Amino acid sequence: MTTVTKTTATKPRNSRDIQHWDIDTDVAIIGFGGAGASAAIEAADAGAKVTIFELASASGGSTALSSAEIYMGGNGGTPVQQACGYHDDTENMVNYLKACFGNQADDTKIRDYCENSLMHYEWLTGLGVPFKLSELKERAIMALTDDCLLFTGNEKAYPFTEHATPVPRGHNLEIEGDNGGPLLMKILTEAVQERNIEVHYDSRALTLICNDAGEVEGVVVRIDQQEKTVRARKGVILCAGGFCMNEEMVRKYAPSFDCGLVPIGNPGDTGSGILMGLGVGAGTTNMHECFVSLPYYPPASLTYGILVNDKAQRFINEDCYHGRVGYNALMAQRNAKRIYFITDVEGYGEYEKMSYLGAQVAGTGDSVAELELELELPAGSLQHTVDQYNSGASEGKDPLFHKAAAWLRPLTPPYVALDCTLGRGPFYPFFTLGGLDTLPSGEVLNPDGEVISGLYAAGRTTAGIPRTAAGYASGMSVGDVTYFGRRAGACAAQN
Repeated sequence: MTTVTKTTATKPRNSRDIQHWDIDTDVAIIGFGGAGASAAIEAADAGAKVTIFELASASGGSTALSSAEIYMGGNGGTPVQQACGYHDDTENMVNYLKACFGNQADDTKIRDYCENSLMHYEWLTGLGVPFKLSELKERAIMALTDDCLLFTGNEKAYPFTEHATPVPRGHNLEIEGDNGGPLLMKILTEAVQERNIEVHYDSRALTLICNDAGEVEGVVVRIDQQEKTVRARKGVILCAGGFCMNEEMVRKYAPSFDCGLVPIGNPGDTGSGILMGLGVGAGTTNMHECFVSLPYYPPASLTYGILVNDKAQRFINEDCYHGRVGYNALMAQRNAKRIYFITDVEGYGEYEKMSYLGAQVAGTGDSVAELELELELPAGSLQHTVDQYNSGASEGKDPLFHKAAAWLRPLTPPYVALDCTLGRGPFYPFFTLGGLDTLPSGEVLNPDGEVISGLYAAGRTTAGIPRTAAGYASGMSVGDVTYFGRRAGACAAQN
């Protein structure tokens, strides 16, 4: 009886066992999202024969599902930043990103990204990506207008203002509504089609192929229910996304986030690229970290309110980015039984007309004491917190958490409390921020820091610029995946 061995991601094939190569190419790219598309374009422009293998029936990946804000700056500023009156020094951008991710930061990648950010802007516009020379001044998660520039992170919030001068770096494509991701992928896909790049849709990458020396020489893919061997003479680039859709991997590698959060991404974010890398001895980094958010604005007016735990204690300056707030609500307040957003009628504003949060009204009151009683908080606790907050806010100060003066004003009756407790209604989305350990060039490293010949990776299959929600800004992922996708494509083509 013939024993059929199942092909698995973590068990690579040996090239000496390959009798016949079904597909022959220079660079094989796994995944046709923002990273894969950028890698393919750059590799093809460098003269390599490129073949893309995409699990889905069309290009897009998680990039197409995003707002596609792109985090760019430095070098004096992009044309958009300059047109809007901002000068963005490269060191200022470096300092900000280092402050965002602390000892988890990859300083080499940060510097590489910041020093070449302006050139990345020019590469994007050269492909036809449209950016309007205008700024959206309001506090927003995304620009629903066709305006380009906006503050998308913690640039204006403490403690980041202690490390860098606030400059907006979120670049929204010139399109109305939340349609930036589809437009960006449309442009990148058309750029791929204009080049001599072969694309196989509905093709699942199964495992890598390497030789006795551990050098990657190809990949096994399943097309039309048949396993095909692909020889990649110059290298394989893994751009297969993260692992937020793989509950087992989340539980194993990022257990703190295995708590009922909502995964956001595409169905292919199952960690297959990471597992294939592990199979050939790749190292990983930052696997325990994820992006998580509590999208409490819009309306921006909620920022005037305060977040408290079940002891009526504040725990964050509420003018932070929604990811930093979500991270602190989840991590720092893990033992709290309740998280409430306390505001007044003016701050509640347009919440019922325009919001993403999904939190229900947990209580109302004509006085703080009445609200405190309705929320079953310890006697006097919320009254003390609100009195303390209002006292400082009336003078434009927040001595405890340093919320910016622009978002400080005393809360006045009647009061409203939104229940922001995980599992009680509010939207807590997440995706992973860890993956294969790579150089800025996209070359994959083993645990000893040595390059695995012939293997490259980019996008959320790797740990790129963003390392934790506590310092995240919208646009960091799309900026990261497109930029380092390009770097991987260029490096592989030169192999």
